[in-house]
Parts: sequence; structure tokens; C-alpha cells
Amino acid sequence: MFALVDVNNFYASCERLFRPDLKTKPIVVLSNNDGCVVARSQEAKRLGIKMGVPLFKVRQLIDQYEVVVFSSNYAFYADISSRVMSTLEALAPEVEIYSIDEAFLDVNGLSNTFGLNNFGQHIRHTIAQSIGVPVCVGFGPTKTLAKLANYAAKHYPATKGVVDLSNTQRQRKLMSLVDVEDVWGIGRRLSNKLRHFGIETALEFANAPAALIRKQGTVVLERTQAELNGTVCDDLEQVPPRKKQIVCSRSFSQRITHLSVMREAVCDYASRAGEKVRAEQAAASKVAVFIRTSPFVKQAPYYSNSATVTLGFPTDDSRDLIRAAVQALETIWRPGFEYAKAGVMLSDFSEPGRIQLDLFNEYSPRPQSKALMSTIDKINHSGKGLVFFAGQGFNKDWKMKRQHLSPCYTTRWSDLPRVK
Repeated sequence: MFALVDVNNFYASCERLFRPDLKTKPIVVLSNNDGCVVARSQEAKRLGIKMGVPLFKVRQLIDQYEVVVFSSNYAFYADISSRVMSTLEALAPEVEIYSIDEAFLDVNGLSNTFGLNNFGQHIRHTIAQSIGVPVCVGFGPTKTLAKLANYAAKHYPATKGVVDLSNTQRQRKLMSLVDVEDVWGIGRRLSNKLRHFGIETALEFANAPAALIRKQGTVVLERTQAELNGTVCDDLEQVPPRKKQIVCSRSFSQRITHLSVMREAVCDYASRAGEKVRAEQAAASKVAVFIRTSPFVKQAPYYSNSATVTLGFPTDDSRDLIRAAVQALETIWRPGFEYAKAGVMLSDFSEPGRIQLDLFNEYSPRPQSKALMSTIDKINHSGKGLVFFAGQGFNKDWKMKRQHLSPCYTTRWSDLPRVK
């Protein structure tokens, strides 16, 4: 038996934590450079504000209904997510963190002790009391059914945020009410394909001939059907698989036309990527850099290019990653263009400590690298200060626009809320 715990409207719920005055106000959270809507409170959804819509297209609605607008505050959201996951790990024997706001729990045997509905309400109460964000809980004998139960917990207020699908009859009844598009892993493109065969609901998908499903999709689609019928195909992953790539990229708040400024941005992204790869306890062998102009400015010439540097040895040292990223940038830089975006991608990972060095390579691992990088990360994560490389620049006028950024209430000492 699995449980799926999902924070309701996660970004918007985070923004309300230290703003009780926004409890009933419509809220939207914007993407990088304050471009598009990436999260909405329930009140904003009721106004008809769609996910992914550019801000300027809903400006009239925002002004008319006094919608509160926030820029994405990633550090704040990540910290609240960490607190939610830590709380869940104290409540269940095994937890798989699925995304920033979702986690699967192994609840085998708990129904005999608490009853699943009671346990779900206990989870909701504990997280609301200790952290302050609302969650919904769905129970099912497979992950797909637990996801379906969570969907019902969110969409049907009578459930009070908890749905138990351990009963087969309840599973079939709910599946008959849910559109096939809303089944985990199907989505709009596949659902349009399935509708050609008269498959409109989740129940019709579950009852469809296995041969037909095999013809229309991949092995993943077959497994989804099997899981809807109660066969476990996807077990809990307590240790997430290592990432195959790490990407750090941003659109610029203003166009970049000088190599020196682009070099600052690429150094900054390479440093951030180095921090991410160390968090994965990995070392990268390849560093790729891409740059491009905006494809939406018709009157300006378009240019896009990328380059990859293979390192002499796998590393997680930001200094080596920055050196390789700058080298790649200088091979693809072309003057005379107005660049809108750049990014750094690390790949071909190895485990630190299991690295075969090249006897004839001119570069070798730096002495005390691990201690230095660990110290830098510790300082930067403490919220008490910031250590960075000079190549990352000081003014950073190119950094993405975040005009509606809320304070980092829980990750920066200077942003601690003050109570008068």
C-alpha cells in the first residue's frame, strides 16, 4: 500500500506562510525574468488564469481582482520542501521524494494500526501544524492508484483532503469519473491518441485490451494500465537515481553584447552547476556551454551554438568547471549579436574516489580541493555570507529580473520576519 502526499499549490502556499493577510487573496508566481505564470492559488485558478500564460496577457485580470504577484523564490521553496520531506520521513518507514512538493510513502501495515483515513488526516494535521502548508493524501495499492486517489482528494472537497483506494469497487468508481488525460503519465498527447479508440475515461483505459495499449504506446503505458488494475510495476525508490545531466541556465534581464559580460554569466552558471554536482556526490567529465539570441525578435539576426569540453579527469571542483566553461564559450562566441540566454551543462559523471587519472595529462586534481569546495558550500548554505569567484562578476546587471521577489524568510538571517 502506497500513499502520495502532495502540497496544494506549493509555491503559492509557501508565499502565504509569512503573509497571513494573503490567506484568501488570489496569488500567482512567475517564471524566470517574471515572464509567465508557473503557479496559482485556488482563488487565481477560479479567475481563469491559466498555467504558463505570459504575465502581460493577464495583466488586466490581475489589476481588476487585485491578484498578488510573486517572483519565483527558489531558495525559500526548496527549504520548505526539505522541511515537509523531513516531517514525512518521521511519519512513515520509507519515503520516496518524487518532486519538490510530492512524496510517495510506504504505508504497509499502517492500516491495521491507524486506519488509512485516520493516518492521512494525521499527516495533514502534522504538516499544517509544524510547517503551515496544506497537503492532500491519496492511498492505493500501486503508485498510479495512489496518484489517482490524490487527484480525487484535491478535486472533491467532501473527501476532506484524504482518499483511500484500497477497495477495488472504489477504484473502479473513481476511474469511471476521471478523464484518461488525468491519469498519471498519460497527458494530453497520449489521451488524444487513445480517444480515437473510444477510450475516454481512466476506467475505459484500464479495461482496454492489453494488445491495443501495447500498440499505441511504450512499455510505460502498459505499466500504467497494469498499475490501474492493481499490479505493482513501480516500487518505492528510497535512493533517487543519479542524474545523467546537470544544467544551469537562465534568460538574461537585458541583452548581452560583450564577451566579458557573457563570461561572467557563464562563470556564475558553472559555479552553480559545480555546487549541484557536489550535492549529487559525483564528478563531471564533460562541460557543455550554449548561448543563443532571442528567437522572438524578428528584426534581429538569430544565432545559437554550443560547445563541449572533455576534462582530463572527472572533477567537482568549481575552478576546473569554470575554466572548461570559459574555454567552451570562447569557441562559440560571435560578436555583433544580442544574446538572450546562456547555460552550462555537466555530464558523464563518476563517483569521487573512483577516478582513473591520466599519467600524461597536463592537469591534475588540485590539492585540498575537497576541503575548499566543502567550506565554500557550507558558508553559502549557512545564510550568513557568500563566497564566490571573481570571474562571476560583482554587479551582475544581466541577472534575471525578479521584481516581485519575497524575502528568503528561512534561509537568510537578514530576511527573518520581524514581529512588532
